[in-house]
Amino acid sequence: MSVDRSGNCYSCGRPLNAEDYPRGSFCPGCRAETRCCRNCEFYSPSQNNRCREPQAERVLDKEASNFCEFFRPRAGGPDQPQSRRPSPASGDSAKAAFDALFKRKPRE
Repeated sequence: MSVDRSGNCYSCGRPLNAEDYPRGSFCPGCRAETRCCRNCEFYSPSQNNRCREPQAERVLDKEASNFCEFFRPRAGGPDQPQSRRPSPASGDSAKAAFDALFKRKPRE
């Protein structure tokens, strides 16, 4: 499977192009291996095997190159958790988002 997206190095945050992800490649900034779990958008420390892809085979060393066929480069800087959830909001904006979700008019 070819990688057709760009992302950022999990270690130093350096932008990486699609060509920077073949197995055995290293980040030009910090020399961390690029095609590894920590650089994948499915990497999640809170998930089983630290991966959100349920069909992926278990990889013990999350910072070493691997052959995972589900690998997709992740965007984000060094050690930033990848999440599709919005960042925590204040109570007022959270309530407004909830109301918008259920199409309620905000209380005045």
